[in-house]
Amino acid sequence: MGSTLCICSRGVITIENKRYMFVQKLGEGGFSYVDLVEGVHDGRFYALKRILCHDREDRKEAVHEVEMHRLFNHPNILRLEGQCIIEKGSKWEAWLLLPYVAKGTLWSEVEGLRDKNCALSEDRVLHILRGISLGLKAIHERGYAHRDLKPTNVLLDDDDRPLIMDLGSMNHARIEVTSSRQAMSVQDWAAQRCTISYRAPELFNVESNCVIDERTDIWSLGCVLYCMMFGEGPFDMIFQKGDSVALAVQNTVTIRTSNRYSQALESLLSSMLVVNHQERPYISTILAQIETLVPAVDGQATTRI
Repeated sequence: MGSTLCICSRGVITIENKRYMFVQKLGEGGFSYVDLVEGVHDGRFYALKRILCHDREDRKEAVHEVEMHRLFNHPNILRLEGQCIIEKGSKWEAWLLLPYVAKGTLWSEVEGLRDKNCALSEDRVLHILRGISLGLKAIHERGYAHRDLKPTNVLLDDDDRPLIMDLGSMNHARIEVTSSRQAMSVQDWAAQRCTISYRAPELFNVESNCVIDERTDIWSLGCVLYCMMFGEGPFDMIFQKGDSVALAVQNTVTIRTSNRYSQALESLLSSMLVVNHQERPYISTILAQIETLVPAVDGQATTRI
């Protein structure tokens, strides 16, 4: 596409009447690319996410991601700095201009520590968990659920402030399923949009008469917490081995014993990873439990119960 050539030639692009200079490529996914650009007007760095839209459905999904970003102005949700859609014949590119967070994702932090045979301390775990939970609370209060929360979808800034990103899988928190056809549609959607090793059990085998709610995010949050504590998600290895995650998530998750973390934190983790979503707490309850461990967040001695 013509606009892409502008970037590859290290030229200047314009988004919402502001000019940005291409610096380098940061990464790419199945249908999107992320480039580092510098604002000509302010000298700041930004991440430019370019989503390839092959048809109208792709474009609709890209517009949905933009709309989800515009709903929020929260310190724990990655903000949208600008956007535009570039048309070329029957295809489009959706450009999302986002803040550049040099430190990277929560996963890169966990992986880096794991490679050194280290792990996040409890106070850091609680600090990051609290920030993610505050972001989720804002999403849930607007009547939505993220549906694809995972360590690679959380950025950490220089102050360890977590920023939830990739809002393209967000949809209404409450989904009422009233038929087998609708159940299969929801299940197929989840298979495409919700990462398998962080996907809630109720999204693997959707019942024909049920209500799915925002507590799918609580399960995913539990998997993220597990990853922060033990260096990998509870189902990452099962997926990597090629075994059935769909079967594994139907069983009670065994929490490893560790002298590094308090019983209170392990109990909080267990409360999230409950197979029956009706028995899972809502995000407000999770936050209330985290607040009882606030001394750890403030850098004081970790409470051990």
